[in-house]
Amino acid sequence: MPPWKTVASHLAAVFVAFLFIMAGVYKAIDPYKFANLAKNLLVPYQFTLPLALSLAVAETTAGVLILVPRFRRWGAILAGFLLVVFMGYLGFKYKALIGRDCSCFPNLSLPFGINIDMRRSVGPGLFYGDGAFMAAAAIAGFWAKRSQGLRNAIVILGAVAVFTAASYGVAFTKLTGLKAPDSIMVDGSPMSLQEGRVFLFFFDPECGTCYAVAKSMGPLKFHDDITVVGVPTRVPQYAANMLKDAKFQAKISTDSAKLREIFKFDNPPYAALIERGRQSGVVMPTQFNEDEPEKHIAILKQLGIVD
Repeated sequence: MPPWKTVASHLAAVFVAFLFIMAGVYKAIDPYKFANLAKNLLVPYQFTLPLALSLAVAETTAGVLILVPRFRRWGAILAGFLLVVFMGYLGFKYKALIGRDCSCFPNLSLPFGINIDMRRSVGPGLFYGDGAFMAAAAIAGFWAKRSQGLRNAIVILGAVAVFTAASYGVAFTKLTGLKAPDSIMVDGSPMSLQEGRVFLFFFDPECGTCYAVAKSMGPLKFHDDITVVGVPTRVPQYAANMLKDAKFQAKISTDSAKLREIFKFDNPPYAALIERGRQSGVVMPTQFNEDEPEKHIAILKQLGIVD
């Protein structure tokens, strides 16, 4: 085989491996986040978590196999198969999904404060991009040696599965906090707290500190999989105006008494992050600082609530 074809195979393999390993590890480390985002692609709720874990194993395995020359063709075939299935699903539901975030890759945070937005919306560009990924996988596999060593490839698959299972176990342990009510009234309609991630912000509409804290959170970009709900602890009739003046976008729940039976605190502001029905994070009143908002913003970033 001419040397240039071997070089092309290596370069294409590294490109595809980077994409698939990044996508797979992202789903393995935070399967609940991808599961919540998968609802945006109209995946039935009961299938979102199994889908996240299955893709974590398949994508990571494809990335590792295509990176190793002796397994490259197998990795290219697996990567191509995953891309075909993905594009087929998007094509089948294209009218309903157009314009939505595909939730394929995480945003990259690089050294020196460099952040790369990896979000892609469902549209013609996404199919062109995935077509380019398929072409790269084809080049990597076609100009590689015939794959061999099935037993070792299966060992790699097993190792990836164990890594995914361990990561899922770590994520699951984070969901062992207080159990939230099954549902609450939000903007006049019942909303389940057993699905997805919900950020509950308890506030007093006549509290200056609450206003300052809400104003400091107004410019923040909350993650796409988080629903922000403001919960007024008193005078709920003034809640909407207070949030509007603070330029803090949030839905409003009037079920303060119901929630405070579970989430105990004296005076607001107070916040709780709910993931699939259980508290996974909290910001105590003493951690909200109107004079130094960067402190509670750092906590929100640490909890994975905002970018």
